[in-house]
Amino acid sequence: MGSNEIDLSSASWGDGEYEHFMAAQTAVRDTAGTASGRNGAVTVAYGAYAARAGLEALKQGGNAIDAALTTALTQVALTAGAPISYFGIMSLVYYDAKSGSVRTMNAEWNTVAGETDPLSIPGSLDMSSPAGFGGTAVSGRTALVGGFMKGVESAHARYGKLPFESLFQPAIEVAENGTPVNDTVEMGYQLREADLARLPETKALLLKPDGSSYRQGETLRQPRLAETLRRIAAEGAGYMYGGPWGEKLIAAVQADGGKMTLEDLVKYEVLWSDPLVAEIGGGYSIATAPWPNAGGTALIEAQHLAAVSGLLDEPHWTESGKSLRKALEITRLAFLDYVPQESLAGLFPGVDFSPAARATRENAERLWESVRAGFPLPWQANAPRHSDDVVAIDAEGNIAAITHSINCVMWGKTAINIDGISIGDPGSYLQPAIAAVPPGERLPAPTETGVLFKHGVAVLGFASMGSGLHEKTFQSLINYMHFGMSVAEAVNKPDFFTPTFDADGAALAQFAADEYDHAVLDASGLPWNEAADEQTRFAGEGVFVAIERDPRTGVLHAASHNRNNSAAVAF
Repeated sequence: MGSNEIDLSSASWGDGEYEHFMAAQTAVRDTAGTASGRNGAVTVAYGAYAARAGLEALKQGGNAIDAALTTALTQVALTAGAPISYFGIMSLVYYDAKSGSVRTMNAEWNTVAGETDPLSIPGSLDMSSPAGFGGTAVSGRTALVGGFMKGVESAHARYGKLPFESLFQPAIEVAENGTPVNDTVEMGYQLREADLARLPETKALLLKPDGSSYRQGETLRQPRLAETLRRIAAEGAGYMYGGPWGEKLIAAVQADGGKMTLEDLVKYEVLWSDPLVAEIGGGYSIATAPWPNAGGTALIEAQHLAAVSGLLDEPHWTESGKSLRKALEITRLAFLDYVPQESLAGLFPGVDFSPAARATRENAERLWESVRAGFPLPWQANAPRHSDDVVAIDAEGNIAAITHSINCVMWGKTAINIDGISIGDPGSYLQPAIAAVPPGERLPAPTETGVLFKHGVAVLGFASMGSGLHEKTFQSLINYMHFGMSVAEAVNKPDFFTPTFDADGAALAQFAADEYDHAVLDASGLPWNEAADEQTRFAGEGVFVAIERDPRTGVLHAASHNRNNSAAVAF
């Protein structure tokens, strides 16, 4: 199939669909988007237009990988590279229906080989205030080596059906013709107006000719990005990883004091692995990304803890303060990933914190006994994980679940932009994590993406993102598996966020406003706070999207995020 036979741009969509899905870019949902079909489905956390682009890949003979990658590429263009980036990171879990096998792809951060003193990397984040989460320092040392585009190329080479170049068509169209700025991107502009004006190239690419920021509803065009995407589509990821784009990147990063070299780009490799698989009760098993994806381990550990703690035998946590406290304490244990191994032995005697052990029910039993004896860790704030999700399933039952991210706050304070591609500053708050791995090696990743099986049959593909991704994944999977909810009901059920701090430094359980009975919150015995709608993104919200496939009928049921401009589409 030649690339000239495929056109995934809006010119191939139905009458009025371009206008409908472009208008949806500035819409704000209050319930999950839903869709059903037999031939294919796509769901996203953000970017309704991107979901429709991915669906077109399915309609023109592509498979789940083609659809997911097309969607992810389009999502970045729609957001001007603020929360996600073509030089960001990607995690993929792929189920091949014909062979019944699952493979995972890690295209996450590599550290910089020449960075030998990571604890001295400038910068920090204070998530308790708008000024604080803007960051505190500008330095090229905060840039890490992202694998997003290498991941796109590698996943397509293994599993894709459509021509590689065709996957870029919708993103190029968006960059060239423009997209309306939505509330999320406008929020980024309000936060970063001065930062985006720091470097002449970024100012020219992302601000108006008069130097002012774009506002909601205004059209942002990115012609330089369109040119860059055409080069990548024609020449492959090598254009970035060692080619002309990479040379510009290295020059810009080093000009700001960074230690990244062209060799860091050339040596970057995507990691393909067998999945981490665990039986979690009720006939269910989960296949997720293995270590160094720390999120997969935390996901499975939390499901085991739900069983051994008795949570699954109690009323739902929206109805019982006792259940709510238990659910909050289980999900709080995800913070163990940020505690040094030598400290864990003293805090939890007799508990094995190796990745392999944490995925077992037996270890969860020992861990929960320690928790019951008295939780030894204070509640603490979570790092920003502004990202996006894609899940796609095709008519054959192949499942592609992707999470991708810039892994910093809206472009990052350095605001480096190379020919339309944003370079984040995740090193500004990941110094301890960088110091824990050898220079030039892969960082552990917190993403929780996977495929759920029932009695050995794949029934659900899911992906999650946001600061509260662990909490949201935990709740959504239990809602679906143990409380019998549909995927849409599981997403829409009132949830709790990752905890945060009040002005005095006390830990608070965090909830969306007006979703929980205050009597239940009080009965948990924990201090709590409600976040107003406009605060949810920075208040620890998690996002979970999923598609269910009925193994008897082949019918697909997709559900998107229940806030912002998400969408689920199917045919």
